[in-house]
Amino acid sequence: MPRQLHLSAALDSPGRFDAAHFTDLARLAERATLDFVTLDDSYSPEPRRLDALATFARLAPVTHGLGLVPTVTTTHTEPFHTSISVNTLDWVSEGRAGWLVGVSDTEAEARAFGRRGTAPAEELWAEAADAADAASRLWDSWEDDAEIRDAATGRFVDRAKLHHIDFEGPYFSVRGPSITPRPPQGRPVIAVTVAAADLAPDAGPGGRARVATAARHADVVLLDAPDRATRLTAATELRLRGGEALRILARIPVALTTAAATADLLTEATEGGGGVDGFHLVPADPARDLAVLADHVVPALRERGLFRTGYTGRTLRDRLGLARPASRYASAATGAAITSSTATATGAATEPSSTAPPAAGTPAAAGTPTRSAATAEVTR
Repeated sequence: MPRQLHLSAALDSPGRFDAAHFTDLARLAERATLDFVTLDDSYSPEPRRLDALATFARLAPVTHGLGLVPTVTTTHTEPFHTSISVNTLDWVSEGRAGWLVGVSDTEAEARAFGRRGTAPAEELWAEAADAADAASRLWDSWEDDAEIRDAATGRFVDRAKLHHIDFEGPYFSVRGPSITPRPPQGRPVIAVTVAAADLAPDAGPGGRARVATAARHADVVLLDAPDRATRLTAATELRLRGGEALRILARIPVALTTAAATADLLTEATEGGGGVDGFHLVPADPARDLAVLADHVVPALRERGLFRTGYTGRTLRDRLGLARPASRYASAATGAAITSSTATATGAATEPSSTAPPAAGTPAAAGTPTRSAATAEVTR
């Protein structure tokens, strides 16, 4: 049997600010049974755009199988906030969330925050790696069975199964634990875009830092490469660095306006794509191209045995054939866990304790990360 492909697409639509437009695009993508969709984001005031993560939170209830992978920028933000935001998307989508890691490198974006200037790409991607590491640890800080939710006894959580992460990195210090339970996927899927040039021997420090971040933290790499031979070389190198479990999708701009364009895409897929696991399509016109994809390209791929006939599994990790990781703290010694065994159904400790994190759904202010907060000590 031929190897089945993974397919995803970008929903980027400059100048569109209405939720109905993105809902229609997501439904087209789901009709094509794509693995996931992405949406770009930026702190730049121009061009105007919708917040990617908030947009996908809106799409989660109107989709059922489609993975939702918004760009979330690590520059000018804190990993604690990023982790709970992506975690929330994973919960509202019932395990279909991901995070496309982005950085901010413009003066306009720096001025919008006013806290720091721009930094070299090498520093930005090293900071992104630090943020991804901290976020992953925060997702692990609640063990899978930490929630009790026993109304009869008034016990909400087993506090022995919540853990301080005590993360100390070059850019962030995060005590933890999280204020939200462990995501349905254990850890939402992390994606990073890499260019083949970033892997070249003469790549600059920024490219090398981006590749290092992808190799260490990414589940999925969206690979930019100019041709099949370059793609094969880059994919081979990425697997050597990131492991065989890494999913690599070639980023391909598409304009599916003619039969020839569709045939070219089919040929590319049939011939294996140059060592990648599939394709991340960047449509010139998302509404038009996703409709052609759903009505013509995907059915043709299915006829060739190259694409599944429907969604399998429950989560985005299931779609991508990625294992659900266990919490790294699940086997931690009892002494490393937060003391006291239970908390009440409202999140207050049965015995007075300043280390009890609030229950999921409590006001954000209760868990605002500051240096003095016991639940999430964050410095920058």
